[in-house]
Amino acid sequence: MELEVAYQRCLDSLVGSISELAAPPPMEEIEPIASLIVQAMTGQWRYFHTPSHIFEVGGSDDPLEVLSALFHDLVYVQVDSGINLNVSRYISPYIEELNGKLSILPLDGLPDDTNFLMVLSVFGFAPEQVLDPFRGQNEFLSAVIGTKALEPFLSLGDLVRISACIEATIPFRGVSAEGWTASDRLEHNLVRTRDQFKLDWADEDIHKAVKRAVRLANRDVENFALPNSAEFLDNTWNLLPETNHELISANSYTVRGYRRSIQKMEGFINFLKPEVVFSQYRGEPDDETYAGLVERTRKNLETAQLYLGVKLITIAVLEALSYRLGRNVHISTMMGEFPEAGVKTPALAEFLPHLSSDCPPSTQREAEVLQLLSQGRTRESAYDLKNSPLATFIIESVGFDCVSELLAASKEFLKGELPAETFLQHRFLRQGRVDVVQIITEGVLELAKHRANLIRGSQAVQV
Repeated sequence: MELEVAYQRCLDSLVGSISELAAPPPMEEIEPIASLIVQAMTGQWRYFHTPSHIFEVGGSDDPLEVLSALFHDLVYVQVDSGINLNVSRYISPYIEELNGKLSILPLDGLPDDTNFLMVLSVFGFAPEQVLDPFRGQNEFLSAVIGTKALEPFLSLGDLVRISACIEATIPFRGVSAEGWTASDRLEHNLVRTRDQFKLDWADEDIHKAVKRAVRLANRDVENFALPNSAEFLDNTWNLLPETNHELISANSYTVRGYRRSIQKMEGFINFLKPEVVFSQYRGEPDDETYAGLVERTRKNLETAQLYLGVKLITIAVLEALSYRLGRNVHISTMMGEFPEAGVKTPALAEFLPHLSSDCPPSTQREAEVLQLLSQGRTRESAYDLKNSPLATFIIESVGFDCVSELLAASKEFLKGELPAETFLQHRFLRQGRVDVVQIITEGVLELAKHRANLIRGSQAVQV
């Protein structure tokens, strides 16, 4: 999305939503807030958490949901490698950094600020608390910024509702030991907030606030329940460079760097349970809708687990081979340059044989993964091919029945528990239909010869 388009849409959303809830805001006060949001959401490392994402999460009907979405991802420390300078002024009076960790200031060091104390109450946080990047740090700081930016225009009650929406976007929280869901805890926090700040709210008002928060939080993760697994994986691939910054430049990252990004995502996808992705609270959403969300999420996660498992096996084989050259070999050395429009360069895939389908998929999931590997995800990414010719060759060579054993061996190698050359001698890689390692090795050598011929200016190798 173009910056000018994002800015105008953000400005229109702010003005329209605030005007529905209170008096129309002065443009000279709203324009800097729109700029602030767009600057934060278009940072150098933002690939998924962008202006498009916040407009999708906000929906279009409820002004409180629209406003909550605009602010809910302003702070994303892991992605931005810190906090944007322009937003830090909103939170610096309340937060300190010690030993690389962010903490809420002690009570006697905090300014006398009702709205900040309100956000603390909604999140269930306390003075002197060390913030955890994976347990609400980013959402809490984003809610503080949203509250401070909007407090000149909105009532305390609406600021509470917005803070509740942002709190609900803390992802992947299961049921507590006491049997409470994240929505139950939010309801409890809102009851306490109502009493502490003397809000004229009935219990039904609290229930409505939590339902609104659940609607917004479920839209925040709706890509997990996309009906097409290829689209789900597209979003997954957009997340990779946000926390693996070396992937930003397609031809500059190493084999190990790419492997680390795949390994982290594979571990996360296998850890995640579909039941903790979406929330349900007092019939929001209804049982049928919620069951559909969970079931589609389960299918997408299972597909992604197998897909990423094959990708991890593939990059492990390539990394083990690259160790014969060194420990920080660029992926382009092994596979060829990332393709550019109008530029023809050799690639490893050109030197791999096409195999007959003697090891066909035996399940629908395997067939879908093979199609994703061979034909590709739905969209290209800036740092990676959408299809996976090397992974396709390996899985067509060994078959899906070998994935579990090969994946376990790959992880042993990557943990340093299995030497690279021992891994490369694995029976499924050397004694199957073809000698996978030998063919890939010869392919890398042919790639090098082809490059050498191009350097000499002689006729390119015909493939």
